[in-house]
Amino acid sequence: MGSAAASVVARGWGWRHHGRAGWAVRELDLRIEPGERVLLLGASGAGKSTLLHALAGVLGGDDEGEQIGQLLIDGAAAESARGSAGLVLQDPDSQVVLARVGDDVAFGCENLGVPRDEIWRRVRNALDAVGLALPLDHPTSELSGGQKQRLALAGVLAMRPGLLLLDEPTANLDPDGVIEVRDAVARVLRGTDATLVVVEHRVDVWWKVVDRVIVLAPGGGVLADGAPDDVLAAAGDALSAAGVWVPGHVPEAPARAREAGAGLLATEDLAVARVKGSVVREGITLTVDAGRCLAVTGPNGAGKSTLGLTLAGLLRPASGRVLAHGLSGGLAPDPISWKSRELLTRIGTVFQDPEHQFITGTVRNELAVGARTLGLSEIETARRIDPLMERLRLESLAEANPFTLSGGEKRRLSVATVLVTRPRLLVLDEPTFGQDARTWRELVAFLAELLEEGSGIVAVTHDRALVSVLADTEFRMSRRRLETESVVRP
Repeated sequence: MGSAAASVVARGWGWRHHGRAGWAVRELDLRIEPGERVLLLGASGAGKSTLLHALAGVLGGDDEGEQIGQLLIDGAAAESARGSAGLVLQDPDSQVVLARVGDDVAFGCENLGVPRDEIWRRVRNALDAVGLALPLDHPTSELSGGQKQRLALAGVLAMRPGLLLLDEPTANLDPDGVIEVRDAVARVLRGTDATLVVVEHRVDVWWKVVDRVIVLAPGGGVLADGAPDDVLAAAGDALSAAGVWVPGHVPEAPARAREAGAGLLATEDLAVARVKGSVVREGITLTVDAGRCLAVTGPNGAGKSTLGLTLAGLLRPASGRVLAHGLSGGLAPDPISWKSRELLTRIGTVFQDPEHQFITGTVRNELAVGARTLGLSEIETARRIDPLMERLRLESLAEANPFTLSGGEKRRLSVATVLVTRPRLLVLDEPTFGQDARTWRELVAFLAELLEEGSGIVAVTHDRALVSVLADTEFRMSRRRLETESVVRP
């Protein structure tokens, strides 16, 4: 048995991060009854993750920001109710604590003082529930991003909290994994009376699991609240216009000429490995041309991100070669031999975790890093940065700390940082992660324009909508074999 189902009450509640002019959330009034299953929606930056972090008691103290109003769990201040809420974050890496899978899942239970025998029973049940069929001593360092997300969910489920908080729990999962984790959560809820609050851009995935939808308004307060079908019928068009992913409302796809230019990069019998000596894929042959997008798809753990980093010149091939004659400009053709300054104007890389590439204290300074490394003047740097901030809806966040942005804002910033140096080839790992419908459309349109201008793109992605509208070729990876498929376009 876990904790009793928890209630949530917000009365005029708001939070503003330290150093930010605008409020992440404000004027929030709502009540969630014990046992309710709530889908929390809102445009990127509306404060969904902030609210979940506050409910979990991990938002920080007065030195981290300013709080107004009340936020209560079972009548007590949320920050004093730790242990009654379990949170799965957007970034699963931030929740991996220990070196082995079993120990990591057991960590929360140990902190709650659960008896040893009961801990290991819960650990095995939780791993089964999320479909992570690995030995208990399997190294957490060898898990893919999607596998780490399942691990984080298992750790929270093992604690059996009265309030289950899920922040984009399927964002890094392949399509089969999305359904698997959704069904795992549904099974857990059927076996308990826990209250659920889930933040997710894949609205249709959770529509039949939840019994209530709450939509946060970007300027504060609640935009819509009610039973899922009632909210959709009454406010579907308005929600779609506000950036909420609404079933049946598909963002408009950008038009493209889809003309291939010169070859930028090719592989010869390539084998890739994240850890030296541990090959995850071999026999890879592919090409990337100017003006074309190659989508790399496949299940979690297939080696997609490893392939992306190898193509980008950031991982040495295990065998075979990556040749970038169309980018070398007199350098040796293999990108792994290029210095970081030489890569800047040739291949731009966006990592799966945006925070892995943030190194400064403000959004503007983050965008300026590459330009300053190239020795560009402040005038030229501003000329490149300002349009990017406006186009990707970051201008109001210029002085904000990158680490305080929402998940979708962090992703847009990470994409913008590599565009400042204007590389001919972009290698993007999950470029549309965390985007609402409006920013997804704008980001995809921007990438389409880059293709029309002659850039090449490699997109590692689970986003089938992105593949459908942007990819010219799809390179599908599986755990046992590789296959390629040309994407036919009208």
